[in-house]
Amino acid sequence: MEDERKQPDPVDAIAEAWARERPGTPVASIGIITRIWRAAKLLGDERRRTLARLGIDMATLDLLSTLRRHGAPYAMTPAELRAASMLTAGAITQRVTRAEQAGLVETERGPRGRTSSVRLSASGHRLIEDSVGELLAYEDSLLDHLGEGDRERLTELLRRLLDGLAERLDADGKPGQVGDG
Repeated sequence: MEDERKQPDPVDAIAEAWARERPGTPVASIGIITRIWRAAKLLGDERRRTLARLGIDMATLDLLSTLRRHGAPYAMTPAELRAASMLTAGAITQRVTRAEQAGLVETERGPRGRTSSVRLSASGHRLIEDSVGELLAYEDSLLDHLGEGDRERLTELLRRLLDGLAERLDADGKPGQVGDG
């Protein structure tokens, strides 16, 4: 199913128009960056729709997934959550508070009343198990038009792209979500 045909698309038209209107302007990046942005938009929108159908939002998915991937007993300190999620302390506090109110996590408090541990509750564990399995199977099906070799090459190219961008842009390893300011 690996198709090597090059079909012109709207992104090609954008690059061609800029090349025509501004001869000598480098337009090759349009073919990569514009396609990545469009793919990110399509995938982000579809992930939000899928998660809404599953009854979970992106922030909750991220929190519960981070706890679940950590392994049994599915508990972490707020500092560990910050490091694993690459979020600020305030963002973690908001996510934990909402998830605790929804009964998805349980917290333990230290002597000064601060959260010392966040743990998946039984309902949080069920939600993440059901959600992540269905989400990842669905997202895998979105890529089934790519053969295994194409998937492996694309994975490696994207890894190299991200590594190079992080180095060139002096990124701190905290990419956030598409479109974050």
